[in-house]
Amino acid sequence: MHIAVLDRRYCQPKRCAEECIKYCPRVRTGDETIVIGEDGRPVISEEMCIGCGICVKKCPFKAIYVVGLPEELEGREVYRYGENAFALYGLPIPRMGHVTSILGPNGTGKSTAVNILSGSLKPNLGRYRQGEEPSWEDIIKHYAGSELQDYIRSIVDKEKCVSVKPQYVDAIPEVFTGKAIELLKQNDERNALDELVERLNISGAVNQDIGTLSGGELQRVALAACMARDADFYFFDEITPYLDIYQRINVANMIRELAQSKTVLVVEHDLAILDLLADSVHIAYGEPCVFGVMAYPKGVRVGINEYLSGFLSEENIRTRREAVQFELRAPKVTEENVEPVSEYSAFEVEFEQFKLHVDRGVIPRNSVIGIVGPNGIGKTTYIRTLAGLQEPTKGKLEMNIAVSYKPQYIKADSGITVRELLTSVTKDLYKAYYATEVLRPLQLEKLLDRDLVELSGGEIQRVAIAECISRRADLYLLDEPSAHLDVEQRIQVTKVLRRFAKNNETSVMVIDHDIYLVDMLSDRLMVFSGTPMMNGKVMGPFDMREGMNRFLKNLNITFRRGEGNRPRINKPESKLDREQKEIGEYYYIRGES
Repeated sequence: MHIAVLDRRYCQPKRCAEECIKYCPRVRTGDETIVIGEDGRPVISEEMCIGCGICVKKCPFKAIYVVGLPEELEGREVYRYGENAFALYGLPIPRMGHVTSILGPNGTGKSTAVNILSGSLKPNLGRYRQGEEPSWEDIIKHYAGSELQDYIRSIVDKEKCVSVKPQYVDAIPEVFTGKAIELLKQNDERNALDELVERLNISGAVNQDIGTLSGGELQRVALAACMARDADFYFFDEITPYLDIYQRINVANMIRELAQSKTVLVVEHDLAILDLLADSVHIAYGEPCVFGVMAYPKGVRVGINEYLSGFLSEENIRTRREAVQFELRAPKVTEENVEPVSEYSAFEVEFEQFKLHVDRGVIPRNSVIGIVGPNGIGKTTYIRTLAGLQEPTKGKLEMNIAVSYKPQYIKADSGITVRELLTSVTKDLYKAYYATEVLRPLQLEKLLDRDLVELSGGEIQRVAIAECISRRADLYLLDEPSAHLDVEQRIQVTKVLRRFAKNNETSVMVIDHDIYLVDMLSDRLMVFSGTPMMNGKVMGPFDMREGMNRFLKNLNITFRRGEGNRPRINKPESKLDREQKEIGEYYYIRGES
């Protein structure tokens, strides 16, 4: 059993010699296994294809996939986007009073599953040809004897109401104009708007035009709009982008409360929040943009552990070559073992209603420094000042070093390809080490000839990271590099940045709210304190234990190490939570690290 997929984003028929047809052994014997379609692109007959993979190797743009599938998937096909297009196998099973979650790489069908379960996409069971599509009666019969049968029937008969929080909230201003409060009032079917606005701390944002809101404000407005509806099923497609750790935990608690009387499904990549939020998890695996499989539900602890180990035991499927391991803590920072990239004197940056105070600091060489703290506390202002994009209002910043900066919000320029962008900042694009250390781990090789405006949020994020570290500099500053990246991509980014800092004996400073990423990435930690939107102060860099203890104490949460040394949030007021707080060890018990 195999499928053949043509990724139309990469296929460029005007620039190739039709190698897929020329070298296909079945075509050479006279069969029409591969023909040219009406749009000038190849069409591969899966019935006639023998799965030899020669066309895959010969395609100059790596646009063809021929993938063998386990026989167990036969009959589980839920949706096929068309001939030689992505296929989804299996669906998650939402349950009342239960937070069901989906975890997996981008491009494996998570959003497709949400669209089907929410009723906005009709499953075709793989019968995509015109005139062959199944009726709703056929679909319901297909799921006879399973929990999904009653669920799908209730959606078809419109017996149940659905509310969906979309994945990309920055697209909301493109479909809605006006003040945020107008959008929220349209959805306030539970008369819960005032409570939601207060708990999500968006009272200052709701009276602003939707197009002027920051990413974090848009995310919380979208969450409020979803939860305000009087629905039976709630679907949340990525709740954490643009939110700080305080806001993430708050939203997770609100969704758990909602799930006590409703059915909730969440797609999320922040493993610490997923661990706190979900009751069960469906692992999505497969070949991104080719096929995706929804594994049967697992307990959230077991599911995350298997996902990180790269082996799903019940399915007997290996999804990753090696397990993800979390390193133990960096050595304690002392003045003797710190060689500085640069030093700076104390300075302040003041706006109309906000003041950031920065004491004299040292930026250590050959290290990655994590920067943590709530939104609105001055983290972005701090690194923009280091980058020379913001002038201090008090004191002077004289570091005399080259700085490379990746901003929080990325806007793609039209009319320029990824290749053109990267060649404008580096001469190393065609060198072997650059492919090994940057292009391949960031999955950029196939994107080189794509226009920036055609890229997804995760793709443009990876390009921006590559652009930042491709410049010649002494200090590299990255603001929220995990946004829109799946877990696999975040793991690769941490490896790239750590190797980059060590190999180039430079310093990398990273702002992020994903505790897993911060834990895997950082040698040292800077902690911001103060009152959001009013004042902020920079502390550190500290060694990881001291820095995380300071940070987590402000959050009033404690961490322990699970399997593979992964961070896990202790349940509030549990025995271990109380014990760690009593001895002041919020960041693991000392013997664990």
